[in-house]
Order: sequence, then structure tokens, then C-alpha cells
Amino acid sequence: MSSSVFPSRARRALLAVAGVAVLGITTACAAGGDTTNGNGETITIRHAFGETVLDGKPERVATVNWANHEVPLALGVVPVGMARANFGDDDGNGVLPWVEERLDELDADTPVLFDETDGIDFEAVADTAPDVILAAYSGLTQEDYDTLSEIAPVVAFPETAWGTPWQEMISQNAAGMGMADEGEKLISELEDEISDAAAEHEALSGRSAMFLTHVDTTDLSKVSFYTTHDTRVRFFDDIGLDQPQSIASASERTDQFSLTHSAENADTFDDVDVIVTYGDQKLVDTLKADPLLSKMPAVQRDAIVTLPESDPLGTAANPTPLAIPWVLDDYLGLLDEAAAKAQ
Repeated sequence: MSSSVFPSRARRALLAVAGVAVLGITTACAAGGDTTNGNGETITIRHAFGETVLDGKPERVATVNWANHEVPLALGVVPVGMARANFGDDDGNGVLPWVEERLDELDADTPVLFDETDGIDFEAVADTAPDVILAAYSGLTQEDYDTLSEIAPVVAFPETAWGTPWQEMISQNAAGMGMADEGEKLISELEDEISDAAAEHEALSGRSAMFLTHVDTTDLSKVSFYTTHDTRVRFFDDIGLDQPQSIASASERTDQFSLTHSAENADTFDDVDVIVTYGDQKLVDTLKADPLLSKMPAVQRDAIVTLPESDPLGTAANPTPLAIPWVLDDYLGLLDEAAAKAQ
């Protein structure tokens, strides 16, 4: 395993001017465990691409990919740059409402927004001269990681691209900021908030849910769904919903985030009480009119939660540090209403 030694801020400024030239250095990993305090000691973060070593607590924090900026903001640190929102952004300003609220609370201006429509904008990231780049929940490739590492130390995902649970996203990113203890406190507070809120929705107790995905209303010959490896499905566990055995068994045979079954085998999902999916009433009506999918118990009972893709609520199913308290009550209310129909 290797660790990276990163250039000084002056050298990173040269990297920005040069358009992120390849100037990185690697060295053998020092022995010993992680030191993640903010007292000037070495911070070592282990992740899918090896180890990242920081010399003391970073001052300038940049983030790339979805929601990583919410960790520093939740901990009171305003990033110098972050990814522009490309999902659920109802007003088109590139910042989701719970992030706007947090920036207002911190009396802070909107950070530089990186447009990731065509991938990471490495030059824009370099221009912010960060001391660390947070990407614990991300889809970084090895090439992305190597290029970003020429700018600053990178905190990548622990194991699987786009597969980091929200708790690990917080702990990994917080550790990379020299704020590991604060990160653990934030996790505990959010878990308590989720538990308390879920306890007020008794209809969820003992009910199971699945998440349909990529539903093509013009071709319902196949049923696609997220597996237990996806963070949307994992969030069902957090809020007290059960995993249907049909989904659990299918997930055990793959490491993919989603699977597709023939609609002819829709009876496989007879153990599903509630269906969650992106869409609207038109989608529900189409499912109920289909000769095969309409036989699914959740469809028969109209126990379906539809999340609008163009609205912030559509992000509710994919939990993030600032979004959880912002959308939790609404999301639980929708799930409660659907679960009640399964009784």
C-alpha cells in the first residue's frame, strides 16, 4: 500500500496555473495507525485507493461529487468549492435548499460551484487551492483520484464507488478534516433524530419496502430495483423498515446496486409491503393497469410512494447529513401513509 506526499500550497498554485500538471510524488507508507486529531499531528485516512496522509488539520476544504460538502458545512466549515447540484435543484441555482439554509446560518457566501456535468472540473478545483479534497461518497476512478491528488490530498470512498453509507461518509470526511470526534458526534445526533422521528410512525413497524428504479412506462416487461448495496435501500433500515426476503436474497448474489427481473416473475415480490420509486401519479396508474405488475400486493393496495425527480424531496431517499433533518418528516409521512395501506 502506498501513501501520498502532497505539494505545498505554493506548488499547488503552480499546478492550477499549469492546468493540473502531473507533479505528484509517492512514498512508502509509514508504519502505525490513524491519527485524526486537529493538533498539528499527522492525519492518515485509509480508502479504496490506498492511504492519504495530511500534515495537520486542513484549513481550505474542497469537495467533489454528490453531497460531500454537507459534512464540513454540518460541522461549521464552509468549503472553498463544492459540486454544483445536478439533481433535485428546483430553482436552478446549483445549491439544494438545505445547503442554502446552512450557508445562511453560517452567514457565508455560496462557495465556488464545480460544474460536474461532464465529469470533475479539475482546473476549477485547483483554482480554489484546497488543502484537502473530500470525496468519501463519490464515483472517483483511479484516474480521477490521481489527478485530484496532484492538487491536494484526497479523501476517497472507503470501499465501493457510490456505496458509502451516510454514516461512513461523515466519519471519513470528518477525519480528513481533522474533526473525527465532531463527525462521530454528528452521526450520533442524526441517528437519534431518525430514531425519534421513526418512532412516531407506528405504521412502519414490521413493514417491508423495495425501491423500484428506472421504470419505463412504455415497456413494463422488466422490473428494475435497487439492491441492499444501495444507500437508498440501506436507509430503509435506518428508519425502521424491513428488507423483503426477495430483495435480500437477490442482493446476496451480486455486488451491483440494481438488478432487473422479468415482469413474469413479479410474484417474487409478494413479500413487499411498500414500493418507493421516482415518478408521479401517471406512473402509479400505469403500474396498476399492467396485467402482471398490478398483481404485486403493494400495487394492488396502492401502497406506493412516488418521489419527484425535479423536486428536492426526490433526494429524500438518498440520505445526506443536511438533507436528513430537512426532509425526514415529509419522507416518513409518505412512507407511513403507504404502509398503512398494507395493513
